[in-house]
Amino acid sequence: MTNISVVKETNFKFEGQTGFYRGKVRDVYDFDDKVAMIASDRISAFDVILPRPIPSKGQVLNQIASKFLFATKDIVPNWLVAIPDPNVSIGIKCQTFPVEMVVRGYLVGHGWRTYKSGLRTLCGVSLPEGMVENQKFPTPIITPTTKAHEGHDEDISREEIISRGLVSEEKYTRLEKYALALFERGTQMAAEKGLILADTKYEFGERDGVIYLIDEIHTPDSSRYFYADTYEENLAKGLPQRQLSKEFVREWLIANGFQGKEGQTVPEMTDEKVAEISQRYVELYEKVTGETFEPAAIGDILKRIEDNINNYLKG
Repeated sequence: MTNISVVKETNFKFEGQTGFYRGKVRDVYDFDDKVAMIASDRISAFDVILPRPIPSKGQVLNQIASKFLFATKDIVPNWLVAIPDPNVSIGIKCQTFPVEMVVRGYLVGHGWRTYKSGLRTLCGVSLPEGMVENQKFPTPIITPTTKAHEGHDEDISREEIISRGLVSEEKYTRLEKYALALFERGTQMAAEKGLILADTKYEFGERDGVIYLIDEIHTPDSSRYFYADTYEENLAKGLPQRQLSKEFVREWLIANGFQGKEGQTVPEMTDEKVAEISQRYVELYEKVTGETFEPAAIGDILKRIEDNINNYLKG
């Protein structure tokens, strides 16, 4: 048996397939009315796909996302229909809104870097004076970005989204309402596990006039979590927060001279670094879900994925 322990990319051809798209992390197979999304083990940071895949990462993301999608479908309909494989989600094919709804409960990451630069407005949202890194906002804010198929997503304001006709005001107002309600649910679920949901992003699509939540939610790739038990002490002392997110990968890249800018080279990822990142993803899965992570059987992962999708399609 071939032992392929990571999913770097897939190149399947399924019966009834109408299209294919390779994103930064996911390989997406289109069918007439549905889509099969394969969570690869690729990892991206600063909108750049890093050279080496991370074992178990795709399974971690897929299973965390499915857990939260099932737990939030009372708030907004979502695209997920089936999970025929640990790395695969199959769902309703939607027309994607060209913006991502970023919800920030705390001043961290890109928000903090913007604030530290002296700016007090982010995506048209005014930020209070006198805040410090990792401080909680009085109420969560929405700082949308454009959704770029290639290159960098860009900050954009609510007003610009509506004036440019990217989303109608009526629909955008609904996206805001859904995003804040999802963030509140995610915050509650995180608190039950001793975590703080600091920020996250949501993507939405539309089909037959119905808005659906699509893609992944509340995973380490789309969200940032703090440990609740040390939050107040670290904030008071001005210390970094203990995080469960992909931020540790960004910090390692920055420390090694890479921020995705032209002319910069991605630092070498050693076997030890790859194993460390993989373990951090497993840790996040177990902490966020409260369940022990069970890696899928070792073997030819690509054949397993292909067989499981084919079996589902045959129904």
